[in-house]
Amino acid sequence: MSTLEEITKEKQRIGEALARVDAQRDKLASQLSELEATERVLARYTKGTRAEKMAGRRRATVGKPAGGKRSSPTLGDQVLALATGKTQQEIAAACKGARPNHVGVVIARHKRAGRIEERDGKLYATQSAATEQRAAV
Repeated sequence: MSTLEEITKEKQRIGEALARVDAQRDKLASQLSELEATERVLARYTKGTRAEKMAGRRRATVGKPAGGKRSSPTLGDQVLALATGKTQQEIAAACKGARPNHVGVVIARHKRAGRIEERDGKLYATQSAATEQRAAV
């Protein structure tokens, strides 16, 4: 058997395997959407047992820690500390776990308050904001 024939057979075998994987993926995706629809219907028609428990659990974990002290700086503090000649995109990338639109809102709020100024597309904390930041930490 020539090398070309072997390559052709291998390509055909891989193509068939890919077709089987695609069919399985489509089947699983349809099963998943059916299960999600069923879950939504059940959540709507059950008399608040599971839904209320889940909502109560979520509410209990959100909020300020006891004593009013935060273990990590707020997003506003992070943005103010990062405003050292970086672009808005760089600051958003540096704020792990924060959505970019939330970072944008915080930056806009700092700009309106005069704590951040923009020069040549880069953001800089003003002097009074930098000293406030150091005093807070």
